[in-house]
Amino acid sequence: MTTLSAAASGTFYIGGENPVNRLGFGTMRLVGEGAWGEPNSPIEAHRVLRRAVELGVTLIDTADAYGPEIAERLICEALHPYPPGLIIATKGGITRQGPAKTEYVGRAGYLIQCVEMSLRRLKLERIELYQLHRIDPRTPLEESLGALRQMQEQGKIRHIGLSEVAPDEIEQAHQIVPIVSVQNRYSLADRRHEETLNWCEQRGIAFLPWYPMAGGKLLKPDHPFSQILTQLATRYNATPAQLSIAWLLHRSPVMLPIPGTSQVKHLEENIAAASLQIGPDEWSQLEAAAKN
Repeated sequence: MTTLSAAASGTFYIGGENPVNRLGFGTMRLVGEGAWGEPNSPIEAHRVLRRAVELGVTLIDTADAYGPEIAERLICEALHPYPPGLIIATKGGITRQGPAKTEYVGRAGYLIQCVEMSLRRLKLERIELYQLHRIDPRTPLEESLGALRQMQEQGKIRHIGLSEVAPDEIEQAHQIVPIVSVQNRYSLADRRHEETLNWCEQRGIAFLPWYPMAGGKLLKPDHPFSQILTQLATRYNATPAQLSIAWLLHRSPVMLPIPGTSQVKHLEENIAAASLQIGPDEWSQLEAAAKN
């Protein structure tokens, strides 16, 4: 791999309008453990964000629940005024009570406040992609998405997406407001949302996989197919993590991986995956091993 640029991953148009390089960056790992608290090194967090943009990342994914509020603040501190073409996608709809402790809140008033506060923290006049972090089972979807549609009509949101949803939920949502993206848990080792990915691909909807390397589980020696991962990575002078990201890019043209890290070194390794070229036989071998 010689090219160190997210541009090597190809281009996708979010909502048919916003072009982004398919390999993006997720910000949850910039903050404390369990998405709670300040980063260990704010200076390094700033360096990671700036380096991501230098390496051609044009899609940064975040949420008001990361920190909470800290990831959005870090993005603004590091990157504002933002370079042309940079899309910051954020989310709202969950509250955080501590490390890895959350509650879904989809009430209209709360979501409107979420949008307004994200705009303020990010110093934006409009959020290009705003995603409902989770559907709140206690609140009618019409109320939650109606609030986001109101923000869209006021010009404060351009496009709307969902997270952790199935095709029937996307179809229900689409009756209320156009949905242009889905952010679901997905990786080589975790294919629980295969049906949703296929549904999105058929309709040209962006699919942002979170936990794209199964939280590092793919890289552990005792993982069922870590051996084949390691063998292929060695053959291509890559790492298992790079191979996992490259597989996501290979899997579907609507796939927009957003691997996150708090270190510049790991960021550069992840971006290098955009240039990794693997033969079809190797991909088939890897997928076969993943199913065993």
